[in-house]
Amino acid sequence: MGKDNYFHNVRAGAAGQPLFVVLHGTGGDENQFFDFGSRLLPKATVISPRGDVSEHGAARFFRRKAEGVYDLDDLERATKNMAAFVEANRDLYQANKVIGLGFSNGANILANVLIEFPDLFDAAVLMHPLIPFQPQSKPSTKQRKVLITAGERDPICPVPLTQSLSDYFAETGADVSLVWHSGGHEIRSGEVDAVRDFIMPYA
Repeated sequence: MGKDNYFHNVRAGAAGQPLFVVLHGTGGDENQFFDFGSRLLPKATVISPRGDVSEHGAARFFRRKAEGVYDLDDLERATKNMAAFVEANRDLYQANKVIGLGFSNGANILANVLIEFPDLFDAAVLMHPLIPFQPQSKPSTKQRKVLITAGERDPICPVPLTQSLSDYFAETGADVSLVWHSGGHEIRSGEVDAVRDFIMPYA
């Protein structure tokens, strides 16, 4: 268990370069952000796992009971599974930093890994995340950077919960940026630009 916890795409970078973990949304797969990640960090090891849970044929990283209602036992399982996967591949590829990017369900599992394993990632992009509970504070010993992008009219990720997650990471000592667009759950060009600017220092 560990480096092969998920079926995944990987493009190996040189030792000493970052490990860039990119995570798809519900119904996506290991191809959804793989090329995008490779363009953002061309020297990094880019790894993109496929979610190991099926919801009516749509791949996800953990189960839910309804829209916005998580199976917390499965979230705990999935969080430990993802953390072990990332740690094993970080060591395998001798990465100097660990960077994450997730959209929707991918952002949710990434956010919970940041919460439960606060020293694993150096930086993370959470695109339209939803954490519908109040996490327990676990400050990181790392100077983490977190970018959250969101839609002001997102029916899946309400503004107050997005703001609450941003506040949570700030309270744990992270350097947090929150970028909004005027739409819903879709990815817009302005947030892609924000992601590029955020990732650029690690290229």
